[in-house]
Amino acid sequence: MNRYRALFALPNVWVLVLAAFPARVAYGMVGLALFFKAHQETGSLAIAGLVIGTNSLAGSFTAGIRGSLIDKYGQKWPLRVLVPGYASMMIIVNSSHSSVVIVLMGIIMGLTAPPINLSVRPLWKTIVTGDFLRTAYAVDTSVMNTAGVVGPVIATSLALSSHPGSALMAAAFLMLLGGGAHAIASVSRDWKPEKKDSGAQSLWRNPALRLMMLEGSFIGFGWGLFDVAVPSFATIEKVPHRTAWVFAAMGISSIIGGLIAGLISRRTSSLAALRKTYLVWFLVSIPMAFTYPGWSMAIAGALLGFVGGAIQVFYWEVMEAVRPKGSAVSYMAWLWTVEGSVMSLGSAVGGILSEKVSPTFCLALTAVSIGLGNLVLTIGRERLKAANRIPTDDEDISAKEGNSPINT
Repeated sequence: MNRYRALFALPNVWVLVLAAFPARVAYGMVGLALFFKAHQETGSLAIAGLVIGTNSLAGSFTAGIRGSLIDKYGQKWPLRVLVPGYASMMIIVNSSHSSVVIVLMGIIMGLTAPPINLSVRPLWKTIVTGDFLRTAYAVDTSVMNTAGVVGPVIATSLALSSHPGSALMAAAFLMLLGGGAHAIASVSRDWKPEKKDSGAQSLWRNPALRLMMLEGSFIGFGWGLFDVAVPSFATIEKVPHRTAWVFAAMGISSIIGGLIAGLISRRTSSLAALRKTYLVWFLVSIPMAFTYPGWSMAIAGALLGFVGGAIQVFYWEVMEAVRPKGSAVSYMAWLWTVEGSVMSLGSAVGGILSEKVSPTFCLALTAVSIGLGNLVLTIGRERLKAANRIPTDDEDISAKEGNSPINT
């Protein structure tokens, strides 16, 4: 853990971790807060599901566009416009009693969501170098996963309390607090977008991006199936409360997995670490299809989350190594546009399969999806070869200055 102590002794690390955290918690709250608001107003689970589904789909569908805005104009003004606008829309939804308004506002919120997580990631390269970059990515991954665990708990507790409107109001406040703090922090305010290389090809023609989009399609579809299969299985078995056991175990273990990945020396290339971990991820996903909602599923989910948390760290490193200059935010954003959109499709299919076939079948398909994602990376590894080398100390210094020679 000495590496983490040394990392947090560097200037601006605490700022980057703490400033955006409230906004990240708000994102963890939004989905369930909208769901419970719609259900309380309409009494319809179908409408509540429609709200959360369309909000998620709209958010993923436009992630690439919003990320491109950051790459073009920097973080200062886009965030200062999108953050208060997003918080204001949550307040409008909270005061509405119309299902039409709630659905429409949920869609608009998705279309205009401030790209907080996408904006934080490229800032790490401006304040750390060398071995610390992997460790910094691990910290950021764990912070995101922590917010993902805490947010839903807060949203559910407030939405089901004697003051149900407090869920969306709290999310709006946290978004203003965290998004505002991040937008005015000097490390964000002073960040300059990279200049694209003269004559650079269109981002969509980047071979590595297309490969990672294909891999992301399989993972998004599988994860969409998983997110529906677990609560469906628990509901069918009349133990719906055990759903929380599984997702809590996954969330907590993903935090630990990410932090452990951050301790692995950068003498191991990003691509090698990703491929080895990905294979383990596939292997630990298989037992999920043989579990029952309870301790067996929680333990299997914890293993899945642990390895998944580590994969996030190496995935970011690979993406950073292969992306073209000038796409620090938009590269990841376009990847999420594909993965998130296909995830929505997976959730829809998962609901049908869980009801018509079985949730166990969905869990088995999740493992198949992860296996196919691993196969894609194996077959297309040449497109990611820029991530299959160890950066020198000089290259790490150059990367900090925004002129990384390891970028393609």
